[in-house]
Amino acid sequence: MLKNVPKILSPQLLKVLCEMGHSDRIVIADGNFPSESVGKDAIVIRMDGHGIPEILDAVLKLFPLDTYVEKPVNLMEVMPGDHVETPIWDQYADIVEKNEGSRGQIGHIERFRFYEEAREAYAVIATGEQALYANIMLQKGVVQ
Repeated sequence: MLKNVPKILSPQLLKVLCEMGHSDRIVIADGNFPSESVGKDAIVIRMDGHGIPEILDAVLKLFPLDTYVEKPVNLMEVMPGDHVETPIWDQYADIVEKNEGSRGQIGHIERFRFYEEAREAYAVIATGEQALYANIMLQKGVVQ
């Protein structure tokens, strides 16, 4: 047992977060995201029983965001013509602000470009999140 580690973080996920280096990316994917095919060259961690906000909050307690890029946190943009509300993005902004002190680190990536960039990710966390367009990508920084 360890102290002060959020219980939702499995030993496998802790190991992956520790292994990742500066500029490596991790995707926390919603239940509709093709985690296994996009992450075929990455480490895929199954967390199907959990939603993204609780995982994001736990990860950001340990994971430094990259300060050398303008937007180390990126969301998948809603496709033109999709009339989808994304209130979960407000939750993400609150979580990022709570853990990092600012909401300004969050950017948006067009859907198909998001998939392309996710294919280069070190790891993908496959969740049971049901919100649409809930995928989020984090880029790791350094501990200072």
